[in-house]
Amino acid sequence: METTDKTAPLEAARKFIDKHFPDCEGALLAGSAVRGEATATSDLDIVVFDSKVPASYRKSLIAFDWPVEVFVHNLTSYQTFFRDDAERARPSMPRMVAEGIVLQDRGIIDAIKLEAQNLLANGPREWTAATIRTKRYFLTDTLDDFIGCSERAEGIFIAGTLAEGMSEFELRTHGRWIGASKWIVRSLKEYDKEFAACFVEAFDDYYRHGNKEKVIELADTVLQPHGGRLFEGFSMGKE
Repeated sequence: METTDKTAPLEAARKFIDKHFPDCEGALLAGSAVRGEATATSDLDIVVFDSKVPASYRKSLIAFDWPVEVFVHNLTSYQTFFRDDAERARPSMPRMVAEGIVLQDRGIIDAIKLEAQNLLANGPREWTAATIRTKRYFLTDTLDDFIGCSERAEGIFIAGTLAEGMSEFELRTHGRWIGASKWIVRSLKEYDKEFAACFVEAFDDYYRHGNKEKVIELADTVLQPHGGRLFEGFSMGKE
């Protein structure tokens, strides 16, 4: 992150807790500031555990020179978010808790961190054979649209859908967590740095030069271990 006159992130986070949640049982600083990936537009992700809060909520505000995203939970409500994140295979809240730097702790943080770490280590629920077959079909459908597309404007957005579908398929069929937006490539790097590099190169080549070949080849590589492209014989909803 570029040097500025901003208050240091950890100092700002601690001041924020002292001012807004001085009596909370626990608080963590998470996100890019913790990972050393902060940019000029980064905010502070702060997770708060407060037994007096009746239900979880999220709030955005400016404090101590920083945009702040605060995620507030009581001592049980966070578990719903853990379960929901695990179900969708995007562990946003567990990851924040697991990586978070402690800002305040009245004896609860270690147990909650352990829950998050165990969830992350266990990975998402395994896809069934039926789910893999359905995902193969829709990924094939998007790939066919991409191959046949001659309109550059349409191809730009088909490629985006294809990239998301391919990353999801590769990661989920290998029991790994997925991501959205910037977390697509981060999740791929965590899984396999070489594969991630090939993935980025393929789509970069298409966006820069209009070359589809590397994307098509990569899609077939992703599909091949599970039977390749699927169209003939697929059905949904028929007994």
